[in-house]
Amino acid sequence: MPGVSKPAVSEPVPPGPVGVLKELGQTAVPAGEPDIFCMTIIGQIEGHFVLPPHNKTTKYEHIIPQLVAAEQNKMIKGLLIILNTVGGDVEAGLAIAEMIASLSKPTVTVVIGGGHSIGVPIAVASTYSIIAESATMTIHPIRMNGLVIGVPQTFEYMERMQERMVKFVTSHSRITESQFKDLMFKTGELNRDIGTAVGGADAVRYGLMDEVGGIGAALAHLNRMIAAAPQPMGGTVVKGGLPQ
Repeated sequence: MPGVSKPAVSEPVPPGPVGVLKELGQTAVPAGEPDIFCMTIIGQIEGHFVLPPHNKTTKYEHIIPQLVAAEQNKMIKGLLIILNTVGGDVEAGLAIAEMIASLSKPTVTVVIGGGHSIGVPIAVASTYSIIAESATMTIHPIRMNGLVIGVPQTFEYMERMQERMVKFVTSHSRITESQFKDLMFKTGELNRDIGTAVGGADAVRYGLMDEVGGIGAALAHLNRMIAAAPQPMGGTVVKGGLPQ
């Protein structure tokens, strides 16, 4: 058309919804609407080492800034976290779980497909957790591969890391430490002969998750929590008080 200049071939395309979807797997970033921010954690959780390009991964350096932005954005009232992960880096997974648990806004996690390994702490970190009936959660001891230098020292480090994970899960769910460790060290179920695959109904029965359901139940519960949350007035948050 006359008067309209075409961009040069080498000119970079400005970031937009397509770029966000491609790079972060998100349909929207916290920008003001809607009031519920949906975050997906899928594939393998990538830590300090970059995984091969054919792996479907969630990078913690992408997730953490989004959680900070959602916490700071006054228009965001709650977070819906969709979880379908095989696990991954322990420290990266715990970092994401701690971030979710420390948010002041209501959060609901929905496990669809699977919330395995280090995905278990992420699943229980939210205010309320829901799991699909067909979903599973694999609970097993911490494992590592590659070169090991100093076996006693490495074993002690892995034990401490495992205790961190156990304490986080038991403090953010209704499962007891003894029950969780029984599932973790159970033999005869998994192909490595240690650990347990827990289904949706069993995860609720053990106290890991709060409810069996899906997206509808998650959004309904999140909206109820948002409606019940104290609303800021004059820059401060009203905490109780007598009705006038």
